[in-house]
Amino acid sequence: MNILFVASEVAGYAKSGGLADVSSALPKAFKKLGYNIKVVMPRYYSIDKTKLKSLGAMGVSMGSLGEFWCEVFTTKMGSVDIYFIDYEAYFGRANLYSDEKGVAYSDNAERFIFLSKASFELARLLNFRVDIIHANDWHTALIPLMLKAKYRYVDEFKNSATILTIHNMQHQGKFQNRNLIDIAEVGWESFTPDNLEEFGGLNFLKSAITQSDAINTVSPTYSKEIKTREFGYGLDSYLRGRELLFGILNGVDYSEWSPKNDNYIVKNYSLETIEDKKICKRDLQKIFNLPQNNNIPIIGFVGRFATQKGIELISQAIWEILELDIQMVILGSGEKWAEGFFSDIANRYPQKFATHIGYSNELAHKIEAGSDMFLMPSLFEPCGLNQIYSLAYGTPPIVRAVGGLDDTIRNLDKNIEKPNGFKFYKATKEALVGTIKWAVDIYYNDKKSFNMLIKNGMQDKFNWENSAKKYEKLYKLAIYKKELEL
Repeated sequence: MNILFVASEVAGYAKSGGLADVSSALPKAFKKLGYNIKVVMPRYYSIDKTKLKSLGAMGVSMGSLGEFWCEVFTTKMGSVDIYFIDYEAYFGRANLYSDEKGVAYSDNAERFIFLSKASFELARLLNFRVDIIHANDWHTALIPLMLKAKYRYVDEFKNSATILTIHNMQHQGKFQNRNLIDIAEVGWESFTPDNLEEFGGLNFLKSAITQSDAINTVSPTYSKEIKTREFGYGLDSYLRGRELLFGILNGVDYSEWSPKNDNYIVKNYSLETIEDKKICKRDLQKIFNLPQNNNIPIIGFVGRFATQKGIELISQAIWEILELDIQMVILGSGEKWAEGFFSDIANRYPQKFATHIGYSNELAHKIEAGSDMFLMPSLFEPCGLNQIYSLAYGTPPIVRAVGGLDDTIRNLDKNIEKPNGFKFYKATKEALVGTIKWAVDIYYNDKKSFNMLIKNGMQDKFNWENSAKKYEKLYKLAIYKKELEL
């Protein structure tokens, strides 16, 4: 099976979220299964081209804008071939999607139309006959439509089926410029409510939902949630009409996220040497200038300061949380009010609360290892990875039961087999505070149950090999559907 995997970001080269982690790990897992997979992404200017091999220039038709010429670079990502589309006007910028003030680039539609088209032209350049084109999120969501409108009669794509992975329904690629149809060369017959049109404008993700051969999200629960009004962001009715819609839970790269071999933490440990986790705890307290006390629980948080991540819930609950005998460490950035708010809390309560504004991979590892509990009160969570990292590090998660959080965390309950964390259901301050109080009470007064959570979590395994085998089945279903249509 020949697979063309197209994404706007890949961990190790450019990353803003979970999409990058999947785009790095899943192709490697597929390579291990024996498939021929090629990954395509932009060469943002944070990626050093001197470490890449040039394949020369390549022309890409941009319809009414004319033909643009880009350079193609390649290297190995492990054993996987990864290709970079280098076009300075679109990708020679400091950030991936927005400027320093967080304002989306005005030409984002053109940028990712170019990436999508370039992926087709690259396959032609390489004489790569594609069985599956795997598109990810809105950035590459026009690929299924482009295949049907322009490329289905080209030799490399005569038998190609398309897969769309939705990593986050909230971001759909909505644009008011109808002339993008002429740039994408997908034909004005696609400007209909059951394809690309939405309220007189364009919705890239909507087109992929209606035009791809199969769709998946990154957890089973999220695949059900997006069929509802609450989580579907206006596209739930189109998703309810799709038969081939599945949820496949993301895996974790345990070569990077395991306390046994983590190079960032002060002391490696395992379930057998769990007492050494206390050394990591004291190190975390030292880094954040908190009182070094093994007995007081640390609650950690690593994530974007965004509504999705439940950051408002934390801000509403913080006063009651700080009344508890705990310490709290927060790492993140995003909405400016939140950055200011949590910095102010850290200044007011230096003995109990600490924050680092920004992102540090090293600190993220140290927080996972040094915390006693990990907080993820997301309003929605397609999959989530930090809760899975936390399980591996013996740090029971406190989560809202949505999406992948609900799929991976088993609540502390006598009727639930092998519980590994704490869950709450309503997105309210009261539910969050109540669950944190419960978790802290278990920490202090029921060590047997708390240690059971640690043990169960560290024994859980979420490997990419298992996820890749489920994707394999999805690919075969998509190909079978395509063959029926032919």
